[in-house]
Amino acid sequence: MLRTVSARLSFTTVARTKVAMAVAVAKNQGYSSFEERLSITSQGAEVPRRELLDGHGGRFHVLELEEPADVEVEYSASIGGRAVQERADEMELIRYVRPSRYAESDRLLPTSYGQFGSLLGAELVVAVRAWVHEQLSYVAGSSRGTDGAVETLLHRRGVCRDYAHLAIALLRAKDIPARLTAVYAPGLRPMDFHAVAEAYVDGAWHVIDPTGLASRAGMLRITAGRDSSDTAFLSTVGGSLVLRRLAVTAECNEALPDDDPGALLVMQ
Repeated sequence: MLRTVSARLSFTTVARTKVAMAVAVAKNQGYSSFEERLSITSQGAEVPRRELLDGHGGRFHVLELEEPADVEVEYSASIGGRAVQERADEMELIRYVRPSRYAESDRLLPTSYGQFGSLLGAELVVAVRAWVHEQLSYVAGSSRGTDGAVETLLHRRGVCRDYAHLAIALLRAKDIPARLTAVYAPGLRPMDFHAVAEAYVDGAWHVIDPTGLASRAGMLRITAGRDSSDTAFLSTVGGSLVLRRLAVTAECNEALPDDDPGALLVMQ
């Protein structure tokens, strides 16, 4: 399997802005080939950046801009082969069962127990995915960046991050470690960065996509964390910016299978 992805961003910053970007494909020792290119420029000149390693193979690129700047970012990658499953340590499994900013599992505990009763393990994961898919309507632009799982359930609509947050909160409420994963998703329409959930059952992290908008078999992890506060593709640490343009592509050289929502699948 060969997957080719790209992201093009342009944004404008004010003075003394520090930017953290997560657009690069996560490194994984299972890939047979890994070629990438990252260009960050302002007025034609390269902008210095630092690469910081995050968990699960993720990488953030950090820029520190003393003067106001118009920044252009171009990333592309060609990834061959399939990822191998990472080893989960005990602290991760504790972290990912706790409530977090956008996945308020403590507030949704009665909902999870009331809806899913005595379901456990893989059966619970599949049931949560199906329930979230049925309960929500995918409506672009319908949610705010501050909305968490509780608001999503109340409003019954959202985008991919909202679907993932609700699934994660419901799983954590029943002690299933769950995390949000940002991915490139070949076949996604409309094309964009995509957010899914991963749940830890039977000794492995399994991908669930309650939106059902792309085949999980082609997805490439960018980064993963407690919720979207850990995985945003663009954020500031001091200063501010305005995003002017975003274009994402993701293609696969193989025909991807229709997704079976009732099957467990690890990130490939």
